[in-house]
Amino acid sequence: MATFLTWFNTPGGQDGIIRAAMAHFWFVTIHPFDDGNGRLARAITDMALAQDEKTARRAYSMSWQIAHARKTYYAVLEEAQRSDGDLTDWLRWFLDTLQQAMLRSKDLAKATLMKAAFWKRHASVPINERQRKVLNKLLDAGPDGFEGGLSNQKYRHLTKSSSATATRDLVDLVRKGMLILEGGGRSARYKAYGHDDGHVFDAGT
Repeated sequence: MATFLTWFNTPGGQDGIIRAAMAHFWFVTIHPFDDGNGRLARAITDMALAQDEKTARRAYSMSWQIAHARKTYYAVLEEAQRSDGDLTDWLRWFLDTLQQAMLRSKDLAKATLMKAAFWKRHASVPINERQRKVLNKLLDAGPDGFEGGLSNQKYRHLTKSSSATATRDLVDLVRKGMLILEGGGRSARYKAYGHDDGHVFDAGT
C-alpha cells in the first residue's frame, strides 16, 4: 500500500484514464481490507478520472457502470490477476466500460430533457393522476418504451383501474395529443410525443 499510495500521489506523464484503470486494478488486487475493497477501488477510480478531467463534477458514473457489469468485471479482473503482468485485456475492458458509462449518461440527459419538453408542451392540458402516472412511467422508459408495450391491460395494471376506465383515459390522452395510437384491438400501440420536433417515445405494441 505504501508503494501504491506513492505512485498514485505522484502522477507523472501517464495518460489519466490509463492511470485510473491501473489504480483500480492494483488497489483491488492488493486487497488491503477485509471488506469494502471494491467500493474503495471504484471511489479511487472516480477520483483519478476527476483529477484527469480537472473537475469535481462529472456527468457520468463509472462506479455504476462497473457495478452493472459485475459478472464480466470479475471475470476480466481475475484473468488479469492470473496473468504474467500484461494488463492489456483489463485496460481494454476498462476503456470500453468507460465509454458505455458516458453513452448511458448521454442517453439519460437526452431522456430528461425530452421529458421536461413534453411536460412544458402540455403544461396547460388537464389530466387526472392516473394519466399523469402512466405518462411519467412511459417517458422515464425512454425510446425503448415499456417491455411488452403499453396496452389497456398494462394501463389497468399500473393504475389499478377497470378496463372501461383505462380505455376512457387512453382515448382522452390520444384526443388531447399526448399519446398517439397505432393499430387497434389487442395490438393497439401507444406513443408519447416528447418534443416539438416530432421525436416520439415508443411505448411498444
